Amino acid sequence: MTIAWCVSMSAVGGMAMPGGWTMSMAWMRMPGQTWPGAAASFLGMWIVMMVAMMLPSLVPMLWRYRQAVGGTREARLGRLTALVGVAYFMVWAAFGMAAFPLGVVLAAVEMQLPALARAVPLAAGAVVVIAGALQFTAWKAHHLACCRETPGRGLQADATAAWRHGVRLGLHCSYCCAGLTAILLVIGVMDLRAMVLVTAANTIERLAPSAERTARALGAVAVGAGLFLITRAA
Repeated sequence: MTIAWCVSMSAVGGMAMPGGWTMSMAWMRMPGQTWPGAAASFLGMWIVMMVAMMLPSLVPMLWRYRQAVGGTREARLGRLTALVGVAYFMVWAAFGMAAFPLGVVLAAVEMQLPALARAVPLAAGAVVVIAGALQFTAWKAHHLACCRETPGRGLQADATAAWRHGVRLGLHCSYCCAGLTAILLVIGVMDLRAMVLVTAANTIERLAPSAERTARALGAVAVGAGLFLITRAA
């Protein structure tokens, strides 16, 4: 129940809410900070976090891309591979900017409505259960397989094709990681322990010999942790 343990601890840089829940400061403005400034700060933090979390599982995908392109000068191949990585993380940046206003609205509602804030731990447990159940779906299996597949040889060695390949990988990966990312967001987007756990889960899914079985095992752990959180909140 390591997920539940992370929730029970105070998140780094968080604010205590009713019921012992900790609300991440990532969704709040610092004193004197404008909302565009807060959004830029969040985006910078989000990109750094996603690079650290997703790079271990991205490296094998980039290596498979290099092998599929082939027949290209090493310097050019390096630039194309880097472009794939940039496109990949641009997709994650877009998802981060979509999450920021939602997080800001929810944080504001929690601050203004104490009764709703007391229900947050229960809702967080429900999100963890749903995220765990998502690990068992065919939708998850499809996107996980797309993340792990080896591209066919003969990919075009140009910037447009590299960018498209990176975007495609980013979309499949973000969809595949939707459940685990949701767990990270409700546990605490700034919690280092949660980041380490989600990073490990993402990497194991990509590298394990039996991807679907591993995803379901992780899903079972998440469902159990979510039920624990719901019971604890009730």
